[in-house]
Amino acid sequence: MPTHWTTPAELADQVRRIWANGKILTARFSGTQLFPHRLRLKRPDTHALSGCFEQVRTWIRQLEDGSRAKRGFGYDIDWTEVNHRQLGRQRIPNGATIATEGDAARLIGKEKEVRRFDELAKASLNAHPVLASWISHKPLVMLDNAADWNKILAVLAWFRVHPQSNMYLRQIDVPGVHTKFIEVRKPLLSELLDVILTPPLDMEPTGTPTTFEQRFGLRSKPATIRFRMLDPKLVIGGLTDISAPATQFALLNPPVRLVFVTENEVNGLAFPEMPDSMVVFGLGYGLDVLACADWLKRREVHYWGDIDTHGFAMLDRLRAQLPAARSLLMDRNTLMAHRDSWVAEEIPHRGTLTRLNADEHTLFRELQSNVLGDRIRLEQERVSFGLLKVALKNL
Repeated sequence: MPTHWTTPAELADQVRRIWANGKILTARFSGTQLFPHRLRLKRPDTHALSGCFEQVRTWIRQLEDGSRAKRGFGYDIDWTEVNHRQLGRQRIPNGATIATEGDAARLIGKEKEVRRFDELAKASLNAHPVLASWISHKPLVMLDNAADWNKILAVLAWFRVHPQSNMYLRQIDVPGVHTKFIEVRKPLLSELLDVILTPPLDMEPTGTPTTFEQRFGLRSKPATIRFRMLDPKLVIGGLTDISAPATQFALLNPPVRLVFVTENEVNGLAFPEMPDSMVVFGLGYGLDVLACADWLKRREVHYWGDIDTHGFAMLDRLRAQLPAARSLLMDRNTLMAHRDSWVAEEIPHRGTLTRLNADEHTLFRELQSNVLGDRIRLEQERVSFGLLKVALKNL
């Protein structure tokens, strides 16, 4: 049979696409009229009636066998009569129509899902009437989470009763719901909580949502800062390698002259001993947490990062908190001395940096513009350890 004539399976596929975009359930929930719904039907032209009449008859018979007239559900065939000069008057399909939602659901095997949707929608509206619009727009999301929907509704109810609990997520006590259940469903729960808790609880001044915990009144895991005391005389309680909450780090105020900040963890661990010094490491772009430590502004701070566009972006970010911070081994001489260790920066930083000095800014722009090569990057851990020792002696 010519492939350009629509088959019963293709008609069913059209209905499946209507289901997949949520229109059937949305219409059911909102009361919008979607049926009768006309389907697309490619049929034989008058030339096919003459040249392929037996194939046309077979195609018509297959369409009839799959129709509601034969099966009791599905599509109705819209007929038309053509007057053929050789065959005379012939009745052929001109279109197909799904008369009711029930026919559509049964044709594609979704009757059970429709009944389940009705149950979930009713339970949702009973618990949170304001979810009506969300359900109408995202019926399949609710259906995809059908097995857990009652638990989801219970979590929403908890947040409605405790909008600013200041509790850790681990402390939420909802029968049958554990911490992981909420953690893996944060995107969905955020959508739903934005509806039932209006206006949104916690927004940044720019209007950009914060973390799930901050947004919905939970206590966040405290940011921690890892550091090493590089002077054996300045150990804290016998410890040299310490991780502390940022709020406690802010109160530290150690008797050091030099503070080194490096992104790479191994560099922080291998950093050589130095009198009156400490090293902070492993923060990445989380350098903002250092802002809480006002005592850093009264120390000589050196930042050692990768020589690439993101390394300079981190230096620029640190200077937003500590304007006097200096760079360490992030210069042209260090870069050119390690040509054999260059790698490619995957996605260079394209923004503008305003807190670099003249030499740093020139090198940053050259890296951005690929003046020295394509997406050049020298990772800090590839810099000679001997060169680090020499640089530290000169401080």
